[in-house]
Amino acid sequence: MAESVKGDLYDYPVYYDLIFGSDWRAEFDFLTGCFDRFARRPVRRIFEPACGTGRLLYRMAQAGHEVSGNDLNANAINFCNKRFKKKGFPETAVVQDMADFKLKRKVDAAFNTINTFRHLPTEKLALSHLQCMADSLVKGGLYILGLHLIPSTAGRLEDEAWHARRGNLAVNTYMWSKGIDNKKRMEYLGLKIDVYTPTKHMKIEDEMLYRTYTARQMTSLLKKVPAFECVGVYDFAYDLDQPITIGSDTEDVVYILKKK
Repeated sequence: MAESVKGDLYDYPVYYDLIFGSDWRAEFDFLTGCFDRFARRPVRRIFEPACGTGRLLYRMAQAGHEVSGNDLNANAINFCNKRFKKKGFPETAVVQDMADFKLKRKVDAAFNTINTFRHLPTEKLALSHLQCMADSLVKGGLYILGLHLIPSTAGRLEDEAWHARRGNLAVNTYMWSKGIDNKKRMEYLGLKIDVYTPTKHMKIEDEMLYRTYTARQMTSLLKKVPAFECVGVYDFAYDLDQPITIGSDTEDVVYILKKK
């Protein structure tokens, strides 16, 4: 019989890392390609706000970059730093609020690619985060920000299921939208995870809250941070040769923001 628990997915960093890290190569190649194409200077120092388990950061470190990150979840940060240490890198991930921080040394590039930005529940916190990011970058540095928009004239993806495996550990994930409160600009997401090992089956149930953004709302938000200019827009296909134009039906988007 499966063990069932209700809790925060981020408290299970091993499973989180497998769920969101199994297809890391496409993101990694896209990010490094953006560094080469859009950065004004060679990218040596990289930062990830809300880095979680550091699924991409440690691979950036292996590629020769100096990396760091922050996250509110101590379990995820511990997991990230243990992996840094195991791979021979400094333990540079810290428990910190992505909307209220200051780096000791500015970085050449930063990224946040899988909707984590939408965890910030208010306009004030979103602006604070973007300003923190602008302050953290050198002139000409990049912030690559990916999220799902709410299409205003077309249907949208209401649910998603995927499978990931690493050795004897297998995880099935199902995520769905429970609904949107348009007045509060909040989307309620359900998450069910089935974890399988040779000796156990565990079910994890979680709920997440995401702030909603239409294309117009996101454009308005970015205009309030004049330190950034948008120099490119892509989707989650991560194809550098296929930039997109945002329209009313656009759902997934990756903004390439450059510090002026």
